[in-house]
Amino acid sequence: MLQIKHIISESAELETARHLFKEYSDELAVDLCFQSFDAELKDPLKKYGLPHGSLLLAYYNGVAVGCVALQQLPEERVCEMKRLYVQPAFRKYKIGDALVDAILKEAKRLGYSKMKLDTLERLQAAIHVYLKYGFEITTAYYHNPLPEVVYMEKILS
Repeated sequence: MLQIKHIISESAELETARHLFKEYSDELAVDLCFQSFDAELKDPLKKYGLPHGSLLLAYYNGVAVGCVALQQLPEERVCEMKRLYVQPAFRKYKIGDALVDAILKEAKRLGYSKMKLDTLERLQAAIHVYLKYGFEITTAYYHNPLPEVVYMEKILS
């Protein structure tokens, strides 16, 4: 059974989020230093905590298997989806879809009118999920030095 939990304070679950973020980074096999990833690992709630952010974990049969977060962007009422990750053995259960759905609902609850994200062209399964949920390819909203970056956004209604 799938359960999505909000992480709002320092806890064992926050340590689990750090572990999943590290797995995400390892799987990408790119250096995320341009995003201050090391600082993010030390204190994920600084970037993704309330009142302007959110950090969600997905549990499948009681085991943490995925995560997603959102952060506020400088543009008014605009947020960014970050760190969507599901462990490979659990991707067949559509947990990524559930996390995207949950973070979109959370963004609306927090009062955002638009969500942006960036991903890599090689992450076609993720791009497929984003398109399914109404994201559209757009122009760059910040400088990402990685090759083959795809920028996407969705108007939240």
